Amino acid sequence: MAWRRPWCSKPALRRLCNTSNSTTSSSMPIATTDLGWRFDNSYARLPEGLFSRVGPTVVKEPGLVLFNPDLAEQLGLRTEGIDTSAIAQVLAGNALPVGSEPIAQAYAGHQFGHFTILGDGRAVLLGEQLTPAGERFDIQLKGSGTTPYSRRGDGRATLRAMLREYLMSEAMHHLRIPTSRSLAVVCTGQTVVREEYNDGAVLTRVAASHIRVGTFEYARHFRSVDELRALMEYSIQRHHPEAADAENPAIELLRSMMRGQIALIVHWMRVGFIHGVMNTDNMGLACETFDYGPCAFMNAYDPATVFSSIDTGGRYAFGNQPAIAHWNLSVLGGALLPLIHSNEDEAVALAQAVLDEFPALFRAAHLRMACAKLGIDAPRNGDATLVQELYDWMRAAHADHTNTFTALMENDAPTHAPFTDERFRIWHARWRERVGSVAAAMATARTLMRRTNPAVIPRNHMVEQALDAATHQHDLGPLQNMLAMLQEPYTTATIPEIYRMPPLDGDGGYRTFCGT
Repeated sequence: MAWRRPWCSKPALRRLCNTSNSTTSSSMPIATTDLGWRFDNSYARLPEGLFSRVGPTVVKEPGLVLFNPDLAEQLGLRTEGIDTSAIAQVLAGNALPVGSEPIAQAYAGHQFGHFTILGDGRAVLLGEQLTPAGERFDIQLKGSGTTPYSRRGDGRATLRAMLREYLMSEAMHHLRIPTSRSLAVVCTGQTVVREEYNDGAVLTRVAASHIRVGTFEYARHFRSVDELRALMEYSIQRHHPEAADAENPAIELLRSMMRGQIALIVHWMRVGFIHGVMNTDNMGLACETFDYGPCAFMNAYDPATVFSSIDTGGRYAFGNQPAIAHWNLSVLGGALLPLIHSNEDEAVALAQAVLDEFPALFRAAHLRMACAKLGIDAPRNGDATLVQELYDWMRAAHADHTNTFTALMENDAPTHAPFTDERFRIWHARWRERVGSVAAAMATARTLMRRTNPAVIPRNHMVEQALDAATHQHDLGPLQNMLAMLQEPYTTATIPEIYRMPPLDGDGGYRTFCGT
């Protein structure tokens, strides 16, 4: 792993590193409608070199497309009886909520392994909402206009991409996977030009925070050690409080992040999720999934599965996600070096010792997850082989990842293709022997399997059909139907077959796009 400090060679980007709060939101109107916002804005009290004060850009004709009442209630927002146009004005960025202090966060990142300067180029953080339960959530407007970090971009987002993030993030939430969520999608009444003309939109993203590995890279390479330390102490307090009293807080932060990321990636592998763009700026200190760009769910099992149009080399393929998480953590370790030890060689040795724990920790966590998918509560010798033999068969047979495990929950061995070949039947007999063939043992196993294996995921072809209907025919019905089906993904009885089956032709030629 490379610990050397990357260097930004472009003069314009070097100047950007020194850009502080050059644009303010003082001219933005304050919303007259009170939705119950309770902002604290603690990130805005960090050293000002880590962000810029900038407000959203007013849009032409905001209109509420989707709204998440359950999330609004969790946040402590009061929307009953309030006209949707007033909500749209705020969530489009045309009026600031009382108490908000909008900022754009500065960060850097390794994108496909290459270091670059980034920052919120099309988003502003309104502030941090304090909920009735005492939780703290970032409220971010995505697609809200240009900022000092826009890098010649228009700062806008397409309706299709924002609807996609709303759908995918809500699906992940109901799959019980840590994730950012979406409060609303608001259309802007303006056109956004990408490869074609698109309707514009703003997404209200709710996250535990937007602190990234890339935020630490930015602080390490372009700010002072004091600013880096302030960022670390803030991140520990907010997300990893167990590190605060450690003998070496920086090392304990790295270790805690590693454990959190392992748990997250294991969840992704459990449901066949492919993030698609695991750059260091998309790995958050809150250890939750966020930035739903070219993500997708795998149908036929294959570790080499890639859908992202920009991932031509397969760097972020399904099976590569653990290794990339490890690589990203090494970048975080490199950023923390000055805070780990004053002697760089000693700091490297300490960080390396933590990172060397990753492979064994991940293998153990992944085995526990895979065994749970098979109804095995406590792995023992031989179970890793049992799991791997099933995955090997699934890959060879092009078996559907989700439906393979739901089929195993049936009372008898599945008799339809692809479960009819001899290789699977031999494996199935071994699995039944391992779990226990008596009724009570199998019932216990299936209870665990039903908690672990979703019956429904956002099938790629169904996602595209719903987005086509919403953006081309202005019909939200298919999208809303999908959202309803995905609210109880572990319950098979109420899910129509159409949502559970992969496309007849597989995912051949299917591509996803980052949406920027």
